[in-house]
Amino acid sequence: MLLRTLCAAMSSWLLLVAAMHADTLILRDGRRVEGTLLSVRDGVVEFEARRVGRLGGRERLRLGREDVVRIEFEDDRDARAGGFGGSRDDGRGGGQPSGLRERDVRVSAREMWTDAGLAVRAGQTIYIDATGRVRWGPDRQDGPAGERNSPRNDGRPIPSRPAAALIGRVGEGNDVFFIGDTTDGIRMRSDGRLYLGINDDFLEDNNGAFSVTVSY
Repeated sequence: MLLRTLCAAMSSWLLLVAAMHADTLILRDGRRVEGTLLSVRDGVVEFEARRVGRLGGRERLRLGREDVVRIEFEDDRDARAGGFGGSRDDGRGGGQPSGLRERDVRVSAREMWTDAGLAVRAGQTIYIDATGRVRWGPDRQDGPAGERNSPRNDGRPIPSRPAAALIGRVGEGNDVFFIGDTTDGIRMRSDGRLYLGINDDFLEDNNGAFSVTVSY
């Protein structure tokens, strides 16, 4: 009897620990699904959802990227809103880890994507510090945060985020995420080469560049 009680208590404790470290999918239909992110590849999100109620257990989901607004990690202090490729982690105000390597990248406003010269892995946290201003149209100049009160433009890589803002991409697919002027850590969702660019749909009239330091 004592052994059975101890086993039940241990099971409850393990479930509690799992719940404390759950990832959360925020779906476009308003649902929140807790579980574990497995991968984001070729526009498909694989997620191991935790069933609630008496049935319990796990269920593997495969969702289109367009059905997912964002993914939150339980230990993220500031989950990404809108961008998809990464999520906010502890900011530099909370202490960027020491001993990280750094790479300086010049991100031209006339190039859709600039190779940052490094490969990232899923679950890795990188830190980005960007400065400078770019001209992205007549009488339009902005820094890494992009245009204030920017209207939606479906032609941009991230339609709902500010025009001319700094953005990132992992690999050659659609794993695009918003950066802006944050200095928070950004957790990568997939493995691949890191690219940086600006959130604009027409590059031919652009000038200038962002100076970016990537710590990894």
